[in-house]
Amino acid sequence: MTPGKGTGAGTASKSNEITAPLIEASSADDPSVDVENSPIEQVALTVPTTDDPSLQTFTFRTLTLGALSCILLSFLNQFFWYRREPLSISSISAQIAVVPLGYLMAKTLPKKVFFEGQRFEFTFNPGPFHVKEHVLITIFANAGAGNVYAIHIVSVLKLFYKKELTFLVALLVVITTQVLGFGWAGLFRRYLVDPPTMWWPQNLVQVSLFRALHEKEKRSAGGLTRNQFFLIAFVCSFAYYVFPGYLFPMLVSVSWICWIYPNSVLAHQLGSGLHGLGIGAIGFDWSSISAYLGSPLASPWFATANIAAGFFLIMYVITPIAYWLNIFKAKTFPIFSDGLFTSTGQNYNISAIINNNFLFDTEAYEREGPLYISTFFAMSYGVGFACLTATVVHVLLFHGREIWQLSKSAFEEKGMDVHTKLMRKYKQVPEWWFMCILLINIAATIFTCQYYNNQLQLPWWGVLLACVLALFFTLPVGVITATTNQTPALNVITEYIIGYIYPGFPAANICFKVYGYISMKQGITFLQDLKLGHYMKIPPRAMFMAQVFGTIISALAHLGTAWWLMNTIPDICDREMLPAGSPWTCPGDHVFYDASIIWGLIGPRRIFGDLGYYSSVNWFFFAGAVAPVLVWIAHKAFPNRPWIRHITMPVLLGATVNMPPATAVNYTSWILIGFASGFIAYRYYRDWWSRHNYVLSGALDAGLAFMGVLLYLCLGMEHISLNWWKMQSDGCPLASCPTEPGTVVKGCPVL
Repeated sequence: MTPGKGTGAGTASKSNEITAPLIEASSADDPSVDVENSPIEQVALTVPTTDDPSLQTFTFRTLTLGALSCILLSFLNQFFWYRREPLSISSISAQIAVVPLGYLMAKTLPKKVFFEGQRFEFTFNPGPFHVKEHVLITIFANAGAGNVYAIHIVSVLKLFYKKELTFLVALLVVITTQVLGFGWAGLFRRYLVDPPTMWWPQNLVQVSLFRALHEKEKRSAGGLTRNQFFLIAFVCSFAYYVFPGYLFPMLVSVSWICWIYPNSVLAHQLGSGLHGLGIGAIGFDWSSISAYLGSPLASPWFATANIAAGFFLIMYVITPIAYWLNIFKAKTFPIFSDGLFTSTGQNYNISAIINNNFLFDTEAYEREGPLYISTFFAMSYGVGFACLTATVVHVLLFHGREIWQLSKSAFEEKGMDVHTKLMRKYKQVPEWWFMCILLINIAATIFTCQYYNNQLQLPWWGVLLACVLALFFTLPVGVITATTNQTPALNVITEYIIGYIYPGFPAANICFKVYGYISMKQGITFLQDLKLGHYMKIPPRAMFMAQVFGTIISALAHLGTAWWLMNTIPDICDREMLPAGSPWTCPGDHVFYDASIIWGLIGPRRIFGDLGYYSSVNWFFFAGAVAPVLVWIAHKAFPNRPWIRHITMPVLLGATVNMPPATAVNYTSWILIGFASGFIAYRYYRDWWSRHNYVLSGALDAGLAFMGVLLYLCLGMEHISLNWWKMQSDGCPLASCPTEPGTVVKGCPVL
C-alpha cells in the first residue's frame, strides 16, 4: 500500500481543502482535472488542483527578492553553523518576509513596458504580486537555506590542519560541488518528480504556507483561518525562543536524572541528553528538535516510527550492551563521543602523525600507537555501512519494478496524476541542458583538482570515481527521501572506498567525499525543489533558471561568510583555546575533521581493515543487505498486513546517521512530537491536521529564526550575556567520563 493511500482519500478529494483554488483559474478545458487527485492522501489534502498558465513567473520582482533572500539566508545559516547549537534558518522565514515586499513593489514600481511587442519585452511591474512569483522567490531562498557541505573542506584544511588554501581554490571547489548535482537531477526527473508516489513530504509544509498566505478563506464558527492560526503560532514561537535562546539554555536538554544523582557517573551517562544516552531527557527548544532530522511535523508517521525503532535499537540496545560488555575497550572512553583517543583514554595527538608534506607518517603512528574511538562512534559507522546496503536492496525489492517500467518508456496516461497532467502544458527543460552543465562541471572539477593538486591532493581518476558513485546512489537515495522525508547518508562509503584506494591523503579523502556525497545530496535538493514547482505549477524552464542563479549566489555568499568568520574570530573551532562558554565550537566541522583522520590520514585498513581494531564492524554491510530481504519476505507472506511494507530498513538503520554531532535529546523530543502529529492528530483530528499541521511547522520555524537573529544582533554582538546555573548545558558534567578502573581523565573521578 502506498503511504497515505486509503479509504479517506476518496472523500478528501471532495472537501473544500482540495477544491479551494490557490490560483483563480478555470480548468474547464481539461475535464479530468476537476475529478482527479493525487493517490497520496496527504497531497490530496494539501495541494491545489488548479492552474493559470498565463501568469508571468520569472519577473524583476522574482529576481530581486529571490537574490536578496538567498544572500541573507546563506549569510545567516553559515554564520550560525559554526556555533555550539547550530541554528538552521529555513526558507520559511524568507517565504513569509517577502510577501509584504512583493505587494509593495507591485504598488510602487513603474508599469512602463520596454521593447513592447518584441522578443525581449520587459517591465519592472507586470501586475499584481502572485503566488507563482512567490514560489520562485522561495526556490532562491531554498538554495540559501541549505548547508554548503564543501565549506567543511575549507574549514578543516584552514582551521584544523592549518594548511594554506587560497580563496580561488575554495571558490572553485564550492561551486563545482554545488552545480554537479544539476546533472543528476536532470537524469532522474522522470523517476523522482513526475510519479505521484514520489510525494516529497517536506514540500507540503511550504505548499500549506503558500495557501495560508495567498488564499482568501472564510473563518468557520469558533475556528481560525490558516492565516490567523499562522500569526498566533508565529508570535508564540517568536516570544518563546527568548527562553531557550538566551535566558534558560538548559531548556535545550532537561536531563532530570542528572539532577537527582549529581555525583554518579552512571546516572550522568544514562540521563544526559547531550553527552549520554538521554534516558528521560527532553528538549523544549524547537531549534534543537528540528536541527538534524527536519521538522517532525512534516514526517509521515511510518517514517517517524522507523526512526524511533532504529534510535531505540542503536541507542538503548546495541550501545549499552557493547559498552558494558567492554567491547572495543569501551569503558576506557566516553559512552557517547566523537573524539579520537589513545589506548589510555587520552586525546590523540594528530599533528604528531602528519609529516611536513601533509602526508601520513607511518613511523610516527607506530610510536604513538593505534587510534581508538568511542564504541558508539564505531557503532554509528557500522549502522552507516548497514544503511548503505539496505538502501540499494530495499529500492530494488520494493520499487524495482516501477523503476524498470519507467526506464522502458515515457509515462503512460494512466501513470499520471492531475499535477503531472497540468505540467504537460509547459515547455520542458531539454535533457541536453542538464547534460551540458554536468559535463562542463566535471571537466572544471578535474582541472581544479589537477592544477591545484598540492592543496587538494585528489587525482583526476578520483573525480570520475566520485561521479560514478553519486550517479549510482542518487536514484535509490532519492526514492527513500521522496517517500519518507529522510535521506540516507552516502558519506561513509565514499570515505571507505577512497581511503582504501588512496590512503594517507586527508585532503583527497574529504574532497572525494564531497564530490561523491554532496553532488548526490545537492541533486536530491534540486529534485525536491522541482517537485515543489510541480505542485505549484511553475514552468520548468523558470524553475531551472531560479535554481541555477540561486545555487551560484548561495555558494558565493556561504563561502564569503565563512572566510570572513575564519579571519575575524580568534581561535574559532579550537575548543582548547576558546574562552569558556564560547559558542564558536564548530560541532559539525569537528566530526568532519575526525572522519578525515580516520578514513583519509590513517586509512580504513588500519581502523576497520585487517590491520585495525574495529574490523568486525564490517559485518554491518551484510546485515544491512539481509534486513530488507526479511521485510520483503514477510510482506509477501502476509499481504493482508499492510504495515509490514512500511518497515523501511534504510530509515530504521540510518536513524542515528546524524549522531554525532546530533545527540540523544535531538531524537527523543523529535520522536514525541512526530508521534503527536503524525499518529494522534492525523488519525483522530484529521480536519485540524489538514488545515493547520504544516502551517504550524512553518510558523515555528519562522518565529524561531526571527528571534534567533534578533537576539544575536541585539545581545550577542554586544557580548551581553547572563551567568547563572540555568546557563549550563544539561547539568551532566560526568557523562563523558570513562568507567574503566584506573583510567585517569581530567575532571573525572578515578574508579
